[in-house]
Amino acid sequence: MKAKYQRRPGGFTLVELLVVIVIIAALAGLSAPVILKQRKAADRTEALNNVRQIGISLFEFDAEYGSFPDNNTSEDVKEATGTALTFGGNFSNDYFRQLIAYGLKSEKPFWCKTSFSPKKPDDIYNQPTKALEAGEVGFSYIMLTQTEGQSSSGDPGRPVVVAPSYKAQTDWTFDPEFYGDKAIVLRLDNSATPMQIRTDNKYVTTGGGRYLQSVGDNTPWGTDVNPILRAPQPRGQN
Repeated sequence: MKAKYQRRPGGFTLVELLVVIVIIAALAGLSAPVILKQRKAADRTEALNNVRQIGISLFEFDAEYGSFPDNNTSEDVKEATGTALTFGGNFSNDYFRQLIAYGLKSEKPFWCKTSFSPKKPDDIYNQPTKALEAGEVGFSYIMLTQTEGQSSSGDPGRPVVVAPSYKAQTDWTFDPEFYGDKAIVLRLDNSATPMQIRTDNKYVTTGGGRYLQSVGDNTPWGTDVNPILRAPQPRGQN
């Protein structure tokens, strides 16, 4: 007598389902670092593209006013353009507004991903209360003194725009999290390059034990300049 064939119920058993879940979790764990690395590379590329646009505007501004934006050019820009934008302040936002008043009609180039600029700007650039408001700028701005900006006649190796600042501080520390331990640096030769951030002190290294802010012999700053870093204005900070 032939034994009856028992048909297996459709679907997975609990054990089989658990095996599938474990496999999926393992694959996700393996792919997560790759996805994170790709995302940081894309963010770094966007920051490089944006800082290059800032560079173009800076050099056009320099050709017109004799230096990059500073306390002296602010009145000249207001008189020449009739702008109602505000330039007074200690943040990079305040100095970058001069570039908007002069001709760069967009907020987008001034943004890059940081801990204090979580979303892209609204691009309302022609209203005094909205143009480059807190949280819409990701780049720091480097000046020669508290009131004097740099110019294209300076040492080509000097940095002028850099990101991402660590917690929007002015102590030359930069956040290694966002661009794969790299900082985005625009120099006076109009080159924009990623540079290594040391994870121990969060300084941007230029080699030979020196950093972006290092002064003295055999540095771009020389012995007579102590550069000033203007950090972006975070949201909620006046």
